[in-house]
This record gives sequence, C-alpha cells and structure tokens, in this order.
Amino acid sequence: MSKKIFITGSTGFIGQKLSHTLANQGHEVTALVRSSAKAKELNHHNIKTVEGDLFSIEALEKGMEGCDEVYHLAAFASVWAKDDTFRRVNIDGTLNIINTAKKQGVKKTLVTSTAGVIGPAIDGPVNEETPRKVDFFTEYESTKHESEEQIRAFAAQGQHIVIVNPTRVYGPGPLNVSNSVTKLVKQYIEGKWKFMPGDGLSTGNYVYVDDVINGHILAMEKGRSGERYLLGGDDATYHELFDTIAELGGQKYKLYKMPLGAMLTFGKVQLFLAENFGRQPMITPGWVKKYLYKWSVSSDKARTELGYEITPLKTGIQQTIDWLRTEN
Repeated sequence: MSKKIFITGSTGFIGQKLSHTLANQGHEVTALVRSSAKAKELNHHNIKTVEGDLFSIEALEKGMEGCDEVYHLAAFASVWAKDDTFRRVNIDGTLNIINTAKKQGVKKTLVTSTAGVIGPAIDGPVNEETPRKVDFFTEYESTKHESEEQIRAFAAQGQHIVIVNPTRVYGPGPLNVSNSVTKLVKQYIEGKWKFMPGDGLSTGNYVYVDDVINGHILAMEKGRSGERYLLGGDDATYHELFDTIAELGGQKYKLYKMPLGAMLTFGKVQLFLAENFGRQPMITPGWVKKYLYKWSVSSDKARTELGYEITPLKTGIQQTIDWLRTEN
C-alpha cells in the first residue's frame, strides 16, 4: 500500500538511495533539499522536493503534511566545526523534526544515528545495550548520543520514534564524506592509497549500503518505539580489509605503516591550524584515538527483531569495485 513519506538528508549517500528505493516501491516521497541544484539526483516521478533546512519550520510543516512516515537522516558529520554546528544540527535540528512530526500527526518517525555512540568493543562486540566505557572521541558522537537521549524521552511520552545505528557504510553512491570507505577502496585499486593506519590491527565493522537501506525500511516497519538497532556488517582489521580489496581488485600494493604517535601529532597540528586559522582539518586527535580501539559490532537484535540481513564483506567489496570500474 502506497504511503506518503518525508525524508531529510535525501541528497546524502544513504538518503539518496533510500529515497529512490521507497519511490520505486510506489510510495510518495517528499525530500527536504537545501537548494534545487542539490535535487538533481532525486529525479523520479514519485519524488517531489521542498526547499529548506532543519530550521525552516514552514518547509518542514509543508513537507510533512499528510505524511505517514518521516525518515530523518540529515546530520552534521564533519571532522571539525568552528562553532556550535554539531549541536545545532544534530540536536536542535532533530528536535525540530520530532516536534513537527508530532504536530503534523505523523504515525512513525525514524532517526539515523551512528554506531559510534555506543563506543568501542572493550569486552567483545558491542550491542545496543553495551554501556559506554570511554569518553566520546568526537563532537559528532557526543551530540548524536545527546540526540538519542532526547528521542527516547519523546518516545516515552507516546510518540513512535525508532533509532538506527549504522556502522562504517560503503558501496555504490556519491563519493562524499559519508562514503569514505568507498573512496579508500577507489584510491587503493588505483594505487593511490599508501598508508596502513597504526599497526593495521584496529577492527572496524563494515556494512554494505544496500543492507543499511533495507535496515532503515525494516526498522520503520517493525522497530519498537524508543529502541535502537545496530545496522552492521562484517568485522575486519585494516589488514583484512586491504587484503580483501587487493584480492578482489587484482593488485596488491605496498602500504606504509603510519604510527599512531605520528598520526596524533599530525592531528594536533591540524586542529591548531583549524582553531587559529579556520582551515578545515583532515583529521583531529579525537579521530586518531579511535584507532587505538576495536570497533566490533553485533547486529543480532536487528536480525532477530527486524529480519535484517548482512551482505558478506567480500561480496560487498566486489560489487563496489565492479561499480567503481564501470561508473568512475
């Protein structure tokens, strides 16, 4: 049955694909876009756009009018910001979405967070209930955590809101900051990637973009209000990740280990230049410190409650390489 759906973050890596998937299923999708120029990739007979941002209340109300569901994917996920952008977008902007959805009588709202809020795997793979044992490494993580706390408060008052927490997403799509793993795959198969972070033993969890799209739709359909669902894939160390890319790409390149001490110094210099001269840093000390930990994740809750399925890393990387060689 066709539904009316409102989506924020619709021009991003995940949002763009989610918008098209829902439109192809026959739903009427209204996408929030900052400008008409950004809407070119959303060309579809079942997608219409409304211009504005998370603070354009009139646009939000117009976009959600008569809607059954809202997917809120828009977020600020940069390495650094010179002002309170993280807080404004990730907390205040999310509250605007939730309040407008309530006012417009939207039945279900889904908010995209990040697995990073749960923290690293200190005692084995983390799940949705794992207590965080170390401080937040970045302002992105801390503001997303605070946003989740506020979402649960709204859910406790009766509004239907579900949270999903993707891990490191990769696969076909715009090669932007949210698709950094695919950019890394591209650089490696082109022989342009030269470094192994730290000792290469830091574990990450890598999830194929199609799984994340399906996870969003399943969580909207079956997710329990106030709950969060980790949308993960396979765990892999950097050694395992690069070995997989090399095997499937057909060429193994020499990688130079970058000691974490050197990376931390580089991050401190980058942060100094950012704070004093406004230069956007490539990395900050907080992001470097993440390499000191393993980031193993269990998606068992999503599998059990939602019917979520995982594409094996080898399969996903192969499809990504095939796409890169065809499209780029």
